[in-house]
Amino acid sequence: MIISELLGYGFMQHALVTALLTSIVCGIMGTYIVTKRLVFISGGITHASFGGIGIAYFLGFNPLLGAAVFSVLSALGIEWLSKENHKIRPDSSIAIFWSFGMAAGVIFIFLTPGYAPNLITYLFGSILTVTLTEIYVLLFLTLIISGFFILFYRIILSVAFDEEFARTRQIPVGAIKNFLMALTALSIIMSIRVAGIILVISLLTIPQATANIFYRSFRAILFASIVIGFTGCLSGIFLSYLFDIPSGASIIFVLVIIFILSGLYKQMRTRILLRPQL
Repeated sequence: MIISELLGYGFMQHALVTALLTSIVCGIMGTYIVTKRLVFISGGITHASFGGIGIAYFLGFNPLLGAAVFSVLSALGIEWLSKENHKIRPDSSIAIFWSFGMAAGVIFIFLTPGYAPNLITYLFGSILTVTLTEIYVLLFLTLIISGFFILFYRIILSVAFDEEFARTRQIPVGAIKNFLMALTALSIIMSIRVAGIILVISLLTIPQATANIFYRSFRAILFASIVIGFTGCLSGIFLSYLFDIPSGASIIFVLVIIFILSGLYKQMRTRILLRPQL
C-alpha cells in the first residue's frame, strides 16, 4: 500500500531512478577510490566543490555546473601538485584545495545579494528534489563511466594495483589517472544531490567497505557495492518518507547499519565454522 502510494508521485519516481544511477556511479568509482586509497583525496574534492557552488550562486548560474568545473580543476590540481617533482605531500595539496574551496564558497555566498534558498540541499542532500535534467546528466555520466570501465577494465586494474607494471607495458598511466580523477570529481558532484557535501563521501566508501567483508576481487566488490548502495538508497528513501526525516542522512544511516550487520554476520559465521565439532 505504502509502496504503491510512493510510486504514484513523480518526484519519488525521479528519486528511485536517481538512486539506481547514483549506486552504479558510486559503486564503480568508489571501488577504484578505495583500491587506490584515494578516500582522503575524494573528501578534499568534495569540500572544494563548495567553492564552485558559491561562485555559481554569485554569478547566477546552476550551482552544480559551478561545482563540477571547480571540482574537476581541484582534482587535477591535487594530482598535479602531488607529483614528486613538486615536493608537496599529497595530504598538504589536498588541504590547500579543501580549505580554498570552502573559503571561496563562503565568501561568494556572502557576497551574493539575497538569500540562497537551496543551499541546504547541497550541504545535506535531498534526493526527492532531483530534477529531470539532473537525471539526464547523471545518466550520461553513468554511461561514460560504465563504458570506460568495460572497455579498459584490465588497464584500470593495472593502474589501480601496480602503476610501475603498467608503465612497463607502455600504458599512459598519467593520462588515465587524470581522467579517472576527473570522473571521480564528476561522480561526487552528481551524488551531492543524494547525500550532500557533508555525507557524499560515504556513498563512495561504505558500500565498498561492506562488500569487502565478503569479497576480495575488484570485480566482485564493484558489483556488490552497486547492490548494497542501491539497497541503502531505497531503504533510506522509505525511512525518509515514513518518519519525515532528511533523505540524505537516512540513506547514510541505513548504509552504516548494513555495514555493522554484515560485520557481525561474518564474525558469527567465522566463529561457527571454527568451532570444534563434537
